[in-house]
Amino acid sequence: MIKLAILISGSGTNLQSIIDNINSGYIKNGEIAVVISNNPDAYGLIRAKKHNIPVAVINHKDFSSRESFDEKLINEIEKFNADYVILAGFMRVLTKKFILHFHQKILNIHPALLPSFPGTNGQKQAFDYGVKFSGCTVHFVDEGTDTGPIIVQAVVPVLQNDTVESLKKRILSQEHKIFPYAIKLLLEDKLKITGRKVEIINEPTENLKDLFLINPFTIHSK
Repeated sequence: MIKLAILISGSGTNLQSIIDNINSGYIKNGEIAVVISNNPDAYGLIRAKKHNIPVAVINHKDFSSRESFDEKLINEIEKFNADYVILAGFMRVLTKKFILHFHQKILNIHPALLPSFPGTNGQKQAFDYGVKFSGCTVHFVDEGTDTGPIIVQAVVPVLQNDTVESLKKRILSQEHKIFPYAIKLLLEDKLKITGRKVEIINEPTENLKDLFLINPFTIHSK
């Protein structure tokens, strides 16, 4: 089995989605070796314990530098012999040393359509900018901030009566779909990175040459 280390900082809803998709058999050949949080109060730790998944807390406040924190993180991940690192709401910027140590073995989910609105509060950034579509992105992690090669994205319309919170909920529901899908592809060895592009291999595709979306939805043409 391919072992995953899941890194979290908060409620762990994406973690729960991954757990559920492993338990259902949708994600094959994979198991969660450990869930690690930098926040000792993260509810995601409770989710993991309910499923008898090992947990570890590495509080970043106990370290004098990002480098020393990441060194401890590396050691903990290697202790569980994890093959891949999955960032499921992990609210820490990782150092170059960590990223190079797990080169092309780190996946992250971001609540916006990258490369637009990287960094924190991607949903609010998009909402405040006035975009008509937002969404979420699963990508490999490189040394930049949300700049790694994109694996899969989901598009979410920004409705006229939306608030930041309602948009966040709609985006989150799509995160729970595309993150397990990306992990499934990864574990089935169907992802090939070429430069900035990620090719999904051996996956059936349909003829979608004219597929497009328009928002607002009331636009009509003759």
